[in-house]
Amino acid sequence: MSLPQLSPLLLDQHPDLLPDFAKLLALPEKMIQFGTGVLLRGLPDYFVNKANQQGIFNGRIVVVKSTNSGGTDAFSDQKNIYSHSIRGIENGNQIDEIVINTAISRTLAASTSWKEILQCAHNPEIKIAISNTTEVGIQLTEDDLFASPPTSFPGKLTAYLYERFKAFNGTADAGMVIVPTELIVGNGTKLREIVLEQAKRHSLGDDFVYWLENYNRFCNSLVDRIVPGKPDAATIAELTERQGFKDDLLIVSEVYSLWAIEGDDHVRTVLSFAQADKGVVIAPNIDLFRELKLRLLNGTHTLASGLCYLQGLDTVRESMENPETAGYISNVMLTELAPAIPYELDLSVAEEFGNQVLDRFRNPFIRHQLIDITVQYTAKMKMRNIPTLLNHYQKTEEVPVLFAKGFAAFLQFMKPVLHKEGQYYGDRNGEPYSIRCDSAGYFDEKWKNAASPVDLAEQVMSDETLWGTDLTLLPGFADAVKGFMTMAVITE
Repeated sequence: MSLPQLSPLLLDQHPDLLPDFAKLLALPEKMIQFGTGVLLRGLPDYFVNKANQQGIFNGRIVVVKSTNSGGTDAFSDQKNIYSHSIRGIENGNQIDEIVINTAISRTLAASTSWKEILQCAHNPEIKIAISNTTEVGIQLTEDDLFASPPTSFPGKLTAYLYERFKAFNGTADAGMVIVPTELIVGNGTKLREIVLEQAKRHSLGDDFVYWLENYNRFCNSLVDRIVPGKPDAATIAELTERQGFKDDLLIVSEVYSLWAIEGDDHVRTVLSFAQADKGVVIAPNIDLFRELKLRLLNGTHTLASGLCYLQGLDTVRESMENPETAGYISNVMLTELAPAIPYELDLSVAEEFGNQVLDRFRNPFIRHQLIDITVQYTAKMKMRNIPTLLNHYQKTEEVPVLFAKGFAAFLQFMKPVLHKEGQYYGDRNGEPYSIRCDSAGYFDEKWKNAASPVDLAEQVMSDETLWGTDLTLLPGFADAVKGFMTMAVITE
């Protein structure tokens, strides 16, 4: 079905001209989504919208705005309809298309509409819950499930599931398929454990715990699509002129898309939208997908972001247009990270995936800001790269020099020169940049007290509480990092 590119704000003024839109807007609600971010709108919501257009899933999404910041005005003003610009290269062909997404039915703020959100639990057709609340969103916290609303995302989800349990008297058919998309290993497993713990802490009863354990599926999943934050002014202006209307919810993404979900035939039946796009993979085990993305795409991002940024570059695309940094990115990925992925796989598989990633990094349409990749830099380095480094040394004692260079750049990036209103700032050629990392205070203290950059590297790398191991014990690695620190790696 071909949808007209007409302003969402005019839909109600021209119902006679928009039968396709009217049909899509009348579909029943079948999913609840915790989070309004661009990743969810650019991937899961994209798949649902595509399935609806093909007459497969035939359901819309209730979106819960989980945080207290901002509002839902843009969603309300546009009837939750938004434009999705998909740009890039696929099989050697340039893709540049705009999709009008009508998958979202309502957007409700948890802080003001919690009762309305809980009422969704009474809808027998809403059998799916998805989320993206960042890596720190799936945490066990002291929470009050009877508050309006609970503070944490797992608290909100537990309260929602308890409401559904009561509404349907704990029947098997009322069970849900829950698919978190946060980028942590075993996200579904971890969320399930936290929900069960919250149920026990709040004495919600053995029957509820039994219902959670036996009739609800918490699926581990992996999402992979570059969906940057708000497009830059030039892109917004270009697309606005092209469409003929303004869209405050406009998002831009690459062509490549993957949502790998760990599940069986039951999960596949409930998530029927998966039939609409080969980018949705439902399989009993998704470890291979996770390892490839985490170690090669995310791991390379983490090692290269500080290095490229401190050299005066601002985006991944610019880094791939610069011969020096493009060479670094390609070589560290294919020669040091790919052979050391801590998972049994054929090297040719890793190299093929790595070359696909490099093509994605070169996408001329995507402006992926390097500074955004450095958010929670320390946690990302530990989760994405340290296991690969350790596995490298399991296979060989040859020093991963390029890894050491990226690690040295990370240490330099994490040098605060200014602390203002609770925020730490570094310096790039006389201009401040924000260090958005929970470990910024730790590094501020270390840099202030270190006798030299080499001393700083020794202290940080030997800190087992930070990395879970002493990195100075890896043969030659600490010396390589220290060497780059003394050579001012940002100018190499």
